[in-house]
Amino acid sequence: MPSSSNQPGTASSPPPLSPSELEEEQERNTDRKKKRCGITVPSTPASSSAASPSPTINLSREYTLAIQTASYQEIWAKIHHHRGDGGSEADDAEGDGQRFTIAQVLQPDSASVEEILRAAPASRMTRLISNYLKNSENTSLLCLSLQESVARARTLYYPIGELLELIPVCGTSTSFVVDLTPALCNKAFDVFIQFDGIENPFPLSFSSSAEANGSSSNRSNSQFMGMKGSFLELKEQLDARLHKARHKARLLRRTRRASGICLIACTTGITVVGLVLASHIMTALVAGSACILGGSCCNLVAMRGLSDDMDRLDAAARNTYVLNNDLDTIERLVTRLHDTIEDDKKLVRLGVEGGRGQRHPIEHVVQHLRKNHRSVLQQLSDLDEHICLYFASVNRVRSLLLQHIHQPES
Repeated sequence: MPSSSNQPGTASSPPPLSPSELEEEQERNTDRKKKRCGITVPSTPASSSAASPSPTINLSREYTLAIQTASYQEIWAKIHHHRGDGGSEADDAEGDGQRFTIAQVLQPDSASVEEILRAAPASRMTRLISNYLKNSENTSLLCLSLQESVARARTLYYPIGELLELIPVCGTSTSFVVDLTPALCNKAFDVFIQFDGIENPFPLSFSSSAEANGSSSNRSNSQFMGMKGSFLELKEQLDARLHKARHKARLLRRTRRASGICLIACTTGITVVGLVLASHIMTALVAGSACILGGSCCNLVAMRGLSDDMDRLDAAARNTYVLNNDLDTIERLVTRLHDTIEDDKKLVRLGVEGGRGQRHPIEHVVQHLRKNHRSVLQQLSDLDEHICLYFASVNRVRSLLLQHIHQPES
């Protein structure tokens, strides 16, 4: 879970930050964290063009707000409570457990989704939403599988962490020398054998070498690609509908202004000739005004309904963009973790091949592992966090899309 703390180094405490300063500090911390994850945070433009229905989104702010929501905390608790110690069950049992958790985490649930889709009119938009919902469920299963991989990776690196705590270090945090006793050298060798014997928890299909080697795990990569493809189609359709809704809103505003002008002109005419044809004109005024006001009321109701629909479309398009960015980040983190673990395993294998009691090769491996250990743990925490962010985002989009087809455009 992300947290930021700043302990003063002097006896006197600095003055407390104002709410705006605190928010800026949180966003700066978030930006630094997102750079580690490889996320590009676009700046929010001062104005958005009318031709672009979905403005550029401040991903840093969206990220900060998302991890503070109750839905994120709830999803985190559900996923991690179900996982427990993780990683020791059979594959079939693990798959059943993932589906059980999906039923708990994904909202709206499958029964509600099927009911709304059955009642929805047949259209390209309905087909795209249905395709998105199916892909989101498949991708959610993959994300739960990746979360299990995070648990197995932590188990993989836990003995290394224990070993590093036992080994004294001479020097600074950036330049240090490992000095092993014979007992620690033997313990390190045992840890290396254990590390070398465990398979890389992360799928090859996300790594840069996947295309060269080819693997049955490419199914996971194709699921991500399928999800991104459905995002592209869906966002294009959402943007087109939002553009159409905004055009309709402009027409309704013009109609309402024209009705007001007509009413003013009618009233002015009555004032000019009122003394001559008072009774006849007053009758016409009442009738004409009733028609105009009636039309204005209808326009007002239509505007309110259209405004609600525009809000849903805009929110769905924005959240689709954020969700797509979450998937990109997850993919980059998985690729990086896979390659990092492979590099560590190659180096550890060299230490194992050197033989027990070979102090210098073992010290070299330990020195490398100590240097990278904190970075690996941070990458695992980042991936864990972004998987939960994915579920929070996918639930928002599912809810908005189902509201849209359940309450179609006015």
